[in-house]
Amino acid sequence: MNWYVDVLKKYAVFSGRARRQEYWMFFLFNLIISIVLAVVGRVIGFAALGAIYSLAVFLPGLGVSVRRLHDTGRSGWAILVGIIPLVGWIILLVWLASEGKAEQNQYGDNPKYAAAV
Repeated sequence: MNWYVDVLKKYAVFSGRARRQEYWMFFLFNLIISIVLAVVGRVIGFAALGAIYSLAVFLPGLGVSVRRLHDTGRSGWAILVGIIPLVGWIILLVWLASEGKAEQNQYGDNPKYAAAV
C-alpha cells in the first residue's frame, strides 16, 4: 500500500525516475480500487463513482508513467506512443515493463539503488 500512497504524494511530479515495482503496484491498487468502486457504484445506483475516482488519480497515474519512462531512458513524451492503435499500447507496455537503466541518466539516479542506501 505504501507504493500507492507514495505515488499519490507525488501528485503531479513528472521529473525523476520510478521503479517498475512503484509503477506496477500503483497500477494493481488502482485496478482493484476501480473494480470495487464500479461494483459499489452499481449497487448504490451511482455509476459515476468509478469515473470520479479515475479523474482523481489521472495526474498521479500520468506522473508515475512519465517517471517510469524516464527510468528506461525515454522522454515522458514517449507516452504518446500509446495513441497509435493496438501497436502503440503494446510498445508502451513493453517499455513500462522493461528494466530501468542501472546507471544514472539525464533524469536522475537509479531509484532502485537510491532507495537501498
